[in-house]
Amino acid sequence: MDSLSSAPCSVSTHCGLAPFSHVADFGAVAAPGEAFFDLVQQEFTLRSEGPLGGAGDTGLLLWRQVRGGCLLQALTALPAGGTAGLVVRGDLEPLGPALAVVRQAGGATTIRVRRTAGGPVEEIRLADDSAEMLQLEQRGSDIVVSVAKFGELYTRHVCHGVTLGAEVVFGLMAGDGEARFRNVRLVRPAPADFRPYHDYIGSELELIDAATGRRTIVHHEDDSLQAPNWTPDGAALICNRNGRLWRFDLASRTMALLDTGDQVKNNNDHAISFDGRLLGISSGDVSRVYTVPIGGGQPKLLTPEGPSYFHSWSPDDKYLIFTAARGGCGPLMNLYRVPAAGGPEERLTNTPGALDDGSEYSPDGRWIYFNSTRTGRMQIWRMRPDGTGQEQLTFDDTNNWFPHITPDNQSIVFITYGTDIAPEDHPFYKQVYFRTLPLDGGTPRVLAYVYGGQGSMNVNSWAPDSRRFAFVSNSAVI
Repeated sequence: MDSLSSAPCSVSTHCGLAPFSHVADFGAVAAPGEAFFDLVQQEFTLRSEGPLGGAGDTGLLLWRQVRGGCLLQALTALPAGGTAGLVVRGDLEPLGPALAVVRQAGGATTIRVRRTAGGPVEEIRLADDSAEMLQLEQRGSDIVVSVAKFGELYTRHVCHGVTLGAEVVFGLMAGDGEARFRNVRLVRPAPADFRPYHDYIGSELELIDAATGRRTIVHHEDDSLQAPNWTPDGAALICNRNGRLWRFDLASRTMALLDTGDQVKNNNDHAISFDGRLLGISSGDVSRVYTVPIGGGQPKLLTPEGPSYFHSWSPDDKYLIFTAARGGCGPLMNLYRVPAAGGPEERLTNTPGALDDGSEYSPDGRWIYFNSTRTGRMQIWRMRPDGTGQEQLTFDDTNNWFPHITPDNQSIVFITYGTDIAPEDHPFYKQVYFRTLPLDGGTPRVLAYVYGGQGSMNVNSWAPDSRRFAFVSNSAVI
């Protein structure tokens, strides 16, 4: 048992607290609480014998003090009753300004907010009973509370006039029992003056279990890491980092530079051939499509004209499909294919005024899945390999990009932007969702709530067994 001298009382801790720094009981308790961190599962367990009261004024608190402007999210579970919550406070004073979003056993989800020091606690009951996914984001004196039943889109509530100061406390809280928190992320969003494709913030390379949504961070870079491909043998991921391609070994968790010859301005559009022998890449100041041996070497140019953005191989490895602008058509882009052996390109779509992008063959070769703005929002579509039989698969008010098909040909995962993003845009550093959908359509289900966007999952990143996929999330230094 570790006694934390900086905490108000002694609390038992196990296996570290990262990304937090302190744990403490607040208020009267029958016995000290406990905080565990399972390093393998990357899951926190908090046990408390005191109530979670006020605006996070009592209960067991696992916390960290940071410069304001961060976002905290967690998937919560209450295996034996009790309460769980996220809290943001100006300091640790019991009656200081604070806000907590609290989930109670039995279903109720509430916001508890004290806007000024010594003021009353206002309680706001949310309509989302049984909300397991909780998120707090501080934006000056506004705090955005986002909640969802896992698998659904967030609903949001903004609390105005909660002045916390330059330094704030973010934490996880529990009361009257045991609470578990997984997929915990403390994120600092990109600054307001961030310049796309010039400024970058930190990157986390993550794996996610497609059945449970459990996320595991396997690597960190302080700069731009993007677009992992899983190698067919399951041993490694091919990623883009600052314009170069790298191989991340999953066993040793080490990065090795991949030789791409004279092409050293690779973008995040790359994919491995089905036989595992070649890598298709997009590269250059004006992007063009190349192939390169999977172990590295001098690339072979396939599309002399640009811009051309590669996305997928045909299952027989005879064709590469890509997005391109041709003939001075401005923002209009269509889908094309080109023989892997070289030869003339062939246009597959021709939709006036629309952006078609993100094309990918299904493993059985029967379909090409893609995303298109042709009906207003960016939505998921599919067509036959010759461009016929085009049909829409998603029909909602969000913007859906980059469908990636499981190797077992059963479902797709795609990235979803909100309505605040233009349909033709897929920017960096936004709050996005990863959603899954049966291959023949249906109702999309959220699998991950992510701070990321451009570069998070532009290319197919499914593991060969279809049980996990890889992606990149982002945060500035906290």
